[in-house]
Amino acid sequence: MPLKSYGVLSGAVVNVQREGSTDSPHYQIEVVDEAGVHYRVAVNVESAQSPSELRFCVVEDFKHPVTDALPAESGWTTLLAGPGHANLDYIRANLFDPATMRLLPPDVSGPDNDLADLLDHYVLRAQRNAGARLYAFGERWGPENGKADKVFGFQPGNGVHDIHMNQGNDPTFERDDGVWQDGGLLLHLAAESRWVAIFLAFQSQSWHTDDATGHAIDGTPGPRERAPMRIVGALVNPVGPAPEAERVTLLNASPAELDLTGWRLADKAKRTCALPAGRLAAGATAVVPVTDGVALGNNGGAITLLDPQGLKVDGVSYTGAEAHDEGWTLVV
Repeated sequence: MPLKSYGVLSGAVVNVQREGSTDSPHYQIEVVDEAGVHYRVAVNVESAQSPSELRFCVVEDFKHPVTDALPAESGWTTLLAGPGHANLDYIRANLFDPATMRLLPPDVSGPDNDLADLLDHYVLRAQRNAGARLYAFGERWGPENGKADKVFGFQPGNGVHDIHMNQGNDPTFERDDGVWQDGGLLLHLAAESRWVAIFLAFQSQSWHTDDATGHAIDGTPGPRERAPMRIVGALVNPVGPAPEAERVTLLNASPAELDLTGWRLADKAKRTCALPAGRLAAGATAVVPVTDGVALGNNGGAITLLDPQGLKVDGVSYTGAEAHDEGWTLVV
């Protein structure tokens, strides 16, 4: 079953604590909202299963429609499952390229060589940055009335955990699977006018999951290292009034010819249209018209490429600002 209480916490970073190499180490972050309520954000830096190192991805200049959907108020906000809200979904929301994820140990001696060091670099920067806000996605616990927080001591104990991918788990943790309920950290560095995003996943998790349950479709863990077909461009705001002739440019990045029969494109609402049947030579591009009610909105959106089995091969996103000017093909 999905997480019991999924949502996003926003507030200012006031303290951090590293737990070193304990049995189940976390990177602990103390956050306070504008009402003065304190929370603890518990970030896993090691898996209880082998292999233990987590996959991570940092996007230094994160641009995605989800930032426009975030709640304006600080504190905890419960999010209902589904697209079109501020929810994270590593597979369906096209937040980042999974092939860019890397591995780091949790906490070892020496500078800049473990996951805790990486989190320090960004979270401590947010703590020092006037006006910076942390957004932590995951499952809420508390408030634990009458109990002090076990790490930072504030009362009542209160916080967020599961700050990582929450689908495609192996059978041991399958009960936590769900769609549109992934964890992660977004840092708005207001003084620098940019967002930093940090995404985490366990090596045992599958990146092909059921659209209803979030359960793994196959037993292959980890993201695909190299996609044979890539989305490289999109004309989402053609010149002229609606309905517009939107188009997506695809590249066959593989060394072999590909049969496009059965392949489909999906928009952020998961409406799909078929690619024109035919064969695409190795290294060649194809400009595909968007049809059958699929819409690439001018206020930001997502484009996903599905193979004949319905599995995601590639996906991109774009913001309203990027789609603002008519006639420009977005290079994605």
